[in-house]
Amino acid sequence: MAENPTLIIEVPDGSAVERQLSAGSLESIASGEVVVEVGPTDAEGYLEAPAAGQVVLALPSPEALEREAEELRRVIGGAGTGSEPLVVVLEAAEELRAEELGALLDAASHTSRAVIVRIIHGA
Repeated sequence: MAENPTLIIEVPDGSAVERQLSAGSLESIASGEVVVEVGPTDAEGYLEAPAAGQVVLALPSPEALEREAEELRRVIGGAGTGSEPLVVVLEAAEELRAEELGALLDAASHTSRAVIVRIIHGA
């Protein structure tokens, strides 16, 4: 695991996306470059509101990460300095593919701040 991971993916407990990411099939997760955390979840399986962070972008699904890769880099790179993590919200996801994770890693490399990806509902 990396000492200071710059990309954290927060998923709902018991969701399909949690099971997929916990399996370690994606290299960046298996190597520790990306950390997966199970967040507090309400009775309907949705992540509860975050305690901290600056939301910089909200997207409907992981597929939008590739389509909006330039916008993702722009908002993360342009967020400036600070101590609060930058947050990208994904409304729903059943899985996260290597290409989508690659877009996130590329964008996160444009800031010194931690980047948290919150998957609100994981099916």
